[in-house]
Amino acid sequence: MTRILSGAALISFVFVTLWLGAEPVVFVVAQLFLILAFVEYAHLANACGLPIPRLAAGVATVATSIGVSSTYWVGETILGTAVFLDAALMSAFVVLAATSLLSWSGDRNALAVAAASIFPALYLGLPFGAMMSVRHLRGREALVLLLLTVAASDTAQYYSGRSFGKRLLAPRISPKKTVAGAVGGFVAGALLVGVVGEWWLRGMPLALRLLLGATMVALGIAGDLFESMLKRSAGVKDSSTLIPGHGGVLDRIDALLFVAPIYYIVLKYS
Repeated sequence: MTRILSGAALISFVFVTLWLGAEPVVFVVAQLFLILAFVEYAHLANACGLPIPRLAAGVATVATSIGVSSTYWVGETILGTAVFLDAALMSAFVVLAATSLLSWSGDRNALAVAAASIFPALYLGLPFGAMMSVRHLRGREALVLLLLTVAASDTAQYYSGRSFGKRLLAPRISPKKTVAGAVGGFVAGALLVGVVGEWWLRGMPLALRLLLGATMVALGIAGDLFESMLKRSAGVKDSSTLIPGHGGVLDRIDALLFVAPIYYIVLKYS
């Protein structure tokens, strides 16, 4: 019951915010979720023996998210977005590289710590910036469709895997994901984008919508497995216990992190 109630509360909050909230409100809420996800990532990195400089890495992650979504105040120009993104990424690299000099203890993990420090800017910052840009460029419907597709795919994977799954998809990483579950996810995701996209992705041909839906499912599965790999490496079951019965924020958005950047690119240039 706790899992159902907490899940319903989280879903309701997210969708009401996305649908009714003004862009500044959605932006602030997104950055709060980003910070929570970063904190969980930092815990995983520490559990893997890679203690990253949290303040510098966190600032770089948020700055990257803001850089990607900089069309809010720069305008709809590729040049403007590129300038802000380049500045964010280059600043992140310089600051984190310099911070790594101060935190290195002499072990043979300097490269691993530096890489782990820079990685959240790409793993977390870029996708969150992409999601904010999707809402700005194509409206709330396009962003809600992104979340609905990932959610529908996850649900279909769970029930089709539970009913028909026998062959594991990636046994070394996840003991629950099955090939049958993945097939169910592909069907659900492609159909949802193909049908609902007729209204919420106006102007996009049906064939492209179906391909986009299938691609989103494939990326979502990869994102889910990637986070599972990080948790297995850290020796933990969930990224945190923040959401009762569901783990942490990172556990809830793992698929979105891989889907959002490609979804944004397709919508921007299609």
